[in-house]
Amino acid sequence: MKALCWHGRGDIRCDTVPDPRIEDARDVIIKVTSCAICGSDLHLMDGQMPGMESGDVLGHEFMGEVVETGAGFTKFKKGDRIVVPFNINCGECRQCKLGNYSVCQRSNRNAEVAAGLFGYTTAGLFGYSHITGGYAGGQAEYVRVPMADVAPMKVPDGMDDESVLFLTDILPTAWQGAEHCEIQGGETIAIWGAGPVGLFTVQACKLMGAERIIVIETVPERIALARKMGATDIIDFAQEDVFERIKEISTGEGADGVIDCVGMEASGHGGITGALAAVQEKLTATERPYVLAEAIKAVRPCGIISVPGVYGGPVPINMGSIVQKGLTMKSGQTHVKRYLEPLTKLIQEGKLDMTSMITHRSTNLADGPDLYKTFRDKKDGCVKVVFHPN
Repeated sequence: MKALCWHGRGDIRCDTVPDPRIEDARDVIIKVTSCAICGSDLHLMDGQMPGMESGDVLGHEFMGEVVETGAGFTKFKKGDRIVVPFNINCGECRQCKLGNYSVCQRSNRNAEVAAGLFGYTTAGLFGYSHITGGYAGGQAEYVRVPMADVAPMKVPDGMDDESVLFLTDILPTAWQGAEHCEIQGGETIAIWGAGPVGLFTVQACKLMGAERIIVIETVPERIALARKMGATDIIDFAQEDVFERIKEISTGEGADGVIDCVGMEASGHGGITGALAAVQEKLTATERPYVLAEAIKAVRPCGIISVPGVYGGPVPINMGSIVQKGLTMKSGQTHVKRYLEPLTKLIQEGKLDMTSMITHRSTNLADGPDLYKTFRDKKDGCVKVVFHPN
């Protein structure tokens, strides 16, 4: 089969790889009908995430049709269309029973490696390095889905692929990021980044009742989409002082909640921060805490910092600001299974815009290497890339 594979920093290829096979009774094999490039995939492309090996199949946003099941498997049957969350869940460990699906204690085949880096293991993830289990990803024609009786969801009748594809990651990620801000209604929320996660976060904050939704971005196409999704204020970080503008918008109070939708791909602009950014990016630094530093500064005393953006290692942060201002920080990979049913209902009710951010589509995985670069470099107005390989 054809699949998009990692072969080193900046080297993504469309390879012919062995077809997946059933390895356990809880497995299913799906024929991928839709998959997407995620911003987190760029961390892999740019060599910012350790644990990658040449030939690894990429992709953790995918869905498709069941073509084979393990012996005695009953949750799905051949021909069912399913959405597959990016994290793999056993459904049996204490964390799964608590609903903390992103830190499943049994699904990571390399749990000891993850624990060595983070203290405890994370869940197994599709297409996201051997630190998270080394599972083949979904930017492929076929995928093996282990423990398929727990996390995946059958697509309701009448819903097409592009209506539900983003349930696999970026929509629940955005929702959890907004939920962490404990929005009750009337708040001012500042969101760094109007990529796909940021755009869904704008929609989530609006639905939860935030009064002012500030988006920090500089790419014109993304700014236009942020306004369409419900942003009330835009700060162009390449042209304005973010902290001063947030103070002005919030009448000197600061934002009630701040959301870092950028993570380790952040870039600094202006002054010392900009100079450090230029140096670090040339050195391929794996962590760039510019957004996080701005967010910590801009949130009001006793406010909340939400970090759905991905970080892979240590970053220097102003702990004094967190302590002296009495801040709360919430983060984590997304507990996707928690959100599948409620978010599907919102989609069916027409309350979420699922397709406006899709700017590039392809039916050929061979276009993948070029589209990765287009997405990374934000060329041709690229915001989100979707493949329909079968």
